[in-house]
Amino acid sequence: MSQYILYFEQINRSSLPYVGGKGANLGEMTQAGLPVPGGFCITTYAYREFIKTSPRMEEFFVALDASNPANLEQLRELGESIRSHLEKLAIPIQIRNAVIQAVNKKGSHYSYAIRSSATAEDLPNASFAGQQDTYLNIKGEDGILEHVRKCWASLFTDRAIAYRAKNGFDHRDVYLSIVVQQMVTPDISGIMFTADPVNGNRAVTSIDASFGLGEALVSGMVSADLYKVKNNTIISKKIAQKKLAIYPLPEGGTFTKELPPAQQEQQALTDQQIIKLAALGKRIEQHYEVPQDIEFCLANGEFYIVQSRPITTLYPLPDIPKQPVRVLLSFGHVQMMTDAMKPLGLSVLRTAFPSNIFVEAGGRIFLDLTKVLYYKIVRNIFPKIVTNADEAMSRALDVVVKREEFLAGHHPAEKNGLTSIHKIVGPLIKKAWYNLRKSDPKITKLVIEKIMQNKIAQTREALNTVEGAQRIRTAQQQLETILYPDIMHGILPYIVPGIIAHALLGKILVRMFGSKADLSKLNMSLPGNVTSEMGLELGDLADLLRELPEVQEYLKTAQDQNFYLGFTDLPGGETFKRAFESFIATYGMRCAGEIDLTNPRWHEEPTQLMSALFSHIRSVKPGEHRLRFAEGEKEAKEASQRILNSAQGNYFKTKLLSRLITVFRYVGGLREHHKFLLVTVMGECKKAIMAEANELVKKGVLVKAEDVYFLSLEELIQILQGECNEDVFEKITKRKEEYQWHQKLKPPRVMTSEGEIVIVPPYRGNLPEGTLVGSPVSAGVAEGIARVILRAENAVLHTGEILVAPHTDPGWTPLFQSAIAIVTEVGGLMTHGAVVAREYGIPAVVGVDDATTLIKDGDKIRVDGDQGFVEILERSGKTIVNQELKN
Repeated sequence: MSQYILYFEQINRSSLPYVGGKGANLGEMTQAGLPVPGGFCITTYAYREFIKTSPRMEEFFVALDASNPANLEQLRELGESIRSHLEKLAIPIQIRNAVIQAVNKKGSHYSYAIRSSATAEDLPNASFAGQQDTYLNIKGEDGILEHVRKCWASLFTDRAIAYRAKNGFDHRDVYLSIVVQQMVTPDISGIMFTADPVNGNRAVTSIDASFGLGEALVSGMVSADLYKVKNNTIISKKIAQKKLAIYPLPEGGTFTKELPPAQQEQQALTDQQIIKLAALGKRIEQHYEVPQDIEFCLANGEFYIVQSRPITTLYPLPDIPKQPVRVLLSFGHVQMMTDAMKPLGLSVLRTAFPSNIFVEAGGRIFLDLTKVLYYKIVRNIFPKIVTNADEAMSRALDVVVKREEFLAGHHPAEKNGLTSIHKIVGPLIKKAWYNLRKSDPKITKLVIEKIMQNKIAQTREALNTVEGAQRIRTAQQQLETILYPDIMHGILPYIVPGIIAHALLGKILVRMFGSKADLSKLNMSLPGNVTSEMGLELGDLADLLRELPEVQEYLKTAQDQNFYLGFTDLPGGETFKRAFESFIATYGMRCAGEIDLTNPRWHEEPTQLMSALFSHIRSVKPGEHRLRFAEGEKEAKEASQRILNSAQGNYFKTKLLSRLITVFRYVGGLREHHKFLLVTVMGECKKAIMAEANELVKKGVLVKAEDVYFLSLEELIQILQGECNEDVFEKITKRKEEYQWHQKLKPPRVMTSEGEIVIVPPYRGNLPEGTLVGSPVSAGVAEGIARVILRAENAVLHTGEILVAPHTDPGWTPLFQSAIAIVTEVGGLMTHGAVVAREYGIPAVVGVDDATTLIKDGDKIRVDGDQGFVEILERSGKTIVNQELKN
């Protein structure tokens, strides 16, 4: 479009390339009949024509491309040079004439607000709010033209340059339009969010309001009243002391005025105005179909909207009705993997688990257990069960299910609701109760492994006898049956007795000794734990490797593509290769974040294990890992004997304790077998999926096999059957962009269908300064240097270091051998990191919010696994978290 001027009446949301986000929104609202002061936009075509007259802009763009967003001084100097140059550049005569003509048409006697409107602002995923400048109450042709040029130059403020670089926008591809809008002289101005910007509740409208122009509020000069409205009812009001206000001058410009004492404490908007404004906000939201960040003003008793843009900081909602309110729990927090997942990974989980309770939001899976939480008995028990997975989640859940609005919003579930649940869980409980009392715990491992071997063999045979779409359907069938009956009715009845025995022992020991100290000892070196066995075997590999210097040198630079070929002709190479292949044959389907099928498995990228092997060589002495395990077994045996000795003379108590200890010791270590089975079956399914993906690459349907990660299982079947009418490349490209956005989001532990992120007040006890609070899950106290690790791949631990991570799953186990303590942001008493830490006898504190941010790499910290505290003893002075991992 080669027009220099577009009036609001000519603009809608499709005009964004010509008038930027702000201009497009103002035109869209004008056409929708919303109360918007009139005006026009100087188009991006005018900006480009203006820039073309500069002899230096290409030189500046090259300098911007080479700049470092983290170098603030460099950005400041470069931005200052560009702005200074542009503010001296003459506006082409044809643009000047077009602007003057537009001002005269709208009214040269009016004052105008002049705002920048960039083509990359007010987008769903990047608002760019406040990146360029705004000028208020500008009068006269010369004043307007002068400030138009200043707005153009403000595209290159330090903050705007840094924001574009951080969000991946090319400086050449962001163009600026100028909004020239008639000024309204307001009595009151403010900002309205049609969803609560703090907790994300889409049903709550949040309004900040103060006297005069809104610039005082936006700039932070004054405090504003805060009103919250839900369902046309004011649910909260906080009246601020408003000492100052900004008003327009008759001759142009603005001035700051101190308000009279009586007005400072006055409620800015009346209750009736608050309700009316909130309704207007919801009308705007309905038009755009997404929550809005709206700037408003009140003049002569009428509201005007001067800007509206999407709120970009909200966590996405699942595609379910907002009412009645539903409670959603993060499956990622339960499974110790809170990263965003690709569509194929999500599709696999929704296939393996009941799809009616698994909902998707922001690239994560959430559990919708609202129907069963309506029952009082479930509300009382379930939060306590959740404590084992994530203590903070338990507290948040307990808060929300007790709210009157949650209970009032639901009708009693179907009459047979609990009966249906009992049909599923009942056989498990019945069999688990029998196994707790009568079965031989010493053969439980053999029984479970037989079930697993049968399922794995069945899966392999089923997948290897079909191809094409039928192979993917067969993978679906194998995943659909893994929970029922393989895990729920096959494995868990043997594992649950170990969990029950652990809980009962804890209660009995507290009564007997006033402490559960010996329970921690009983947890050590549990036999049969598949993850601990994996760690021990990895230690054996490291001990073998430490005696082979030539193999070590090769592994430091080895590549995944030809990993095994490099051992040829190396002294000890074949020996290590055979041992490594044996390890991969058993554990190769594992990796960090293994519940996401799209994460590369160890058999696909064996170099992921190299850092763990070298960390072990560096920080653990030869054979020390086996010695530690043996010492743990000895301590557990001694603790068992102490407990039994204390009950001597009481036949029934001795018999009960002996049974519980035996069940816990022989069954407690098997609690990860069901997940091992799930991951193994997923691994077999992945091989089948990738085989079909490679065929699609040969046919030109996919560019590379990994593109299949951005399709669901059903979509893959349709493509293999030739029934997909969509552009596959376009769909995959769009989903890759969406996945990048999802990766930047922080998922909530608990949220509602209204979008509220349920926040529980933090611990307020009397703690030393610098103390971080979590949940104690493995006893002991350790001091050492914090090693903050965001991803397990390529991570390095040294002797005496404490692992600080967002979460851990079995793929992180190789690092546990080297750590002297564990701190995670997510976790509970029975999650992977807690169990393994107890088995290794190292202190662990989990559920420490923002631990990887608050603790810096290299800080000296104390981990108190008895009380659940982490103290920062000495700051390292470093500001970069584990640089080797961020690269």
